[in-house]
Amino acid sequence: MSCATGSGHGPAVVRSLVPARMDRLPWSPFHTRLVVALGVTWVLDGLEITLASLIGPVLQSERTLHLTSVQIGTTASVYLVGEVAGALFFGHLADRLGRRRLFLATLALYLTANGLTALSFGYASLLVFRFLAGAGIGGEYAAINSAIDELIPARWRGHTDLAINGTYWLGALIGALAERVLLDPDVLPIDVGWRIGLLVGPLIGVGIWAMRRALPESPRWLLMRGRADEAERTVDAIEREVAARGYALPPVDPSRAIAVRATGPMGYGTLAALLVRRYPSRTVLGLALMSTQSFLYNAIFFTYGLVLTHFYDVAPSHVPTYFYAFAAGNLLGPLTLGRFFDTIGRRQMISATYALSGILLGISGWLFSAGALTATTQAACWSLTFFVGSAAASSAYLTVSEIFPLEVRSQALALFFAVAQIVGAAGPVVFGSLIGDREHPDATRLLAGYALAAAMMIGGAVAGAVFGVRAERTALEDVATPLSAASDG
Repeated sequence: MSCATGSGHGPAVVRSLVPARMDRLPWSPFHTRLVVALGVTWVLDGLEITLASLIGPVLQSERTLHLTSVQIGTTASVYLVGEVAGALFFGHLADRLGRRRLFLATLALYLTANGLTALSFGYASLLVFRFLAGAGIGGEYAAINSAIDELIPARWRGHTDLAINGTYWLGALIGALAERVLLDPDVLPIDVGWRIGLLVGPLIGVGIWAMRRALPESPRWLLMRGRADEAERTVDAIEREVAARGYALPPVDPSRAIAVRATGPMGYGTLAALLVRRYPSRTVLGLALMSTQSFLYNAIFFTYGLVLTHFYDVAPSHVPTYFYAFAAGNLLGPLTLGRFFDTIGRRQMISATYALSGILLGISGWLFSAGALTATTQAACWSLTFFVGSAAASSAYLTVSEIFPLEVRSQALALFFAVAQIVGAAGPVVFGSLIGDREHPDATRLLAGYALAAAMMIGGAVAGAVFGVRAERTALEDVATPLSAASDG
């Protein structure tokens, strides 16, 4: 129920129980559909990154696009630049126009761009389509994290967000398994398999399109934009569906009503002022968590194949076998540890996972430099490290998406995501230079890289301990007071 009061000067103050009603809902098929329809973003991104890394050598063939190594690297960079641009552009629009419009638009862009990528006839067209596909995925990150946080009840928000972010590695596994068949010249012609591989993601996207279209706009966003009646009708519809399936709805505590006065769209200028003046400690926290995990992941993910081939003499054709264990550890970590972020607490679990992953990486780096590992035990060390590290990395996205006001939530996530991508881009460069060429690999030099990444993660743990925000099982409006919050007298 909502009621409005006002003197006739400016927007009326509205008292509403919409957020409280959303948080008191039991888990239902509605929430399951929400997770499947929106969570597919991370599956698609994991799939895209893996496919890009696997089809690179194929695109060098004279029978395909005949690209150079530099052109292949540039293609990957263009995709990442597209992600940053898409996150910033669509993040602003998600706060301005609503979550639903944008998570439909970004999926449509991704589907179209990736379909066109499969039809690329040369280097220039490949660059354009990869940029647009990256922009679609980047936009998804901003719009969808916001929608999920605003639609999932508070007591499940943490481990739901972590589990969804962890499915990036499900996409990576799908991509690796698919390309093992599609890139086999004994199965498909060399200029056909890679094109079909690029259509795997769009096929998944098309499969959930109808489900995503059926999702409602975020009632919280509607309320803050002065569309209280529409927000009420949306929650009414969700409650009717939940009740019709036999779920009991607990009573709503009237004291949980919030008073808001509708606000207009806000841009990155408003966000910058908020970050510096009102939320400096939260800004430091977000930057620390997002940047450190991005450096770690990019450093290891994009060079694990080089480590296996240069230091353990693993044949390139056997590298994917070790990747499966690496991806499995990353997938299982958030699924296993996620619930503790809602029970033990955000600050405790963020600090623990960041610190432990840094320590495990440091230990495995020392064992590596001492020559105590084999290719198999090296892969096992990576799997264990990223079992914990994946939960830590996923918690970074959770943190940034819930500690800033709703009115700028998508833009905040987009901005921190962009900074993290820039920092993370240095990881492969640093580790690649430390690994050196195959004829003269230097384990001591690479140990310095492992030590750097480990120290950065431990630094993230310190930031989490010092600046962490208590958000577990807490309404978003209590974690970060909406900018539209008002007194109704």
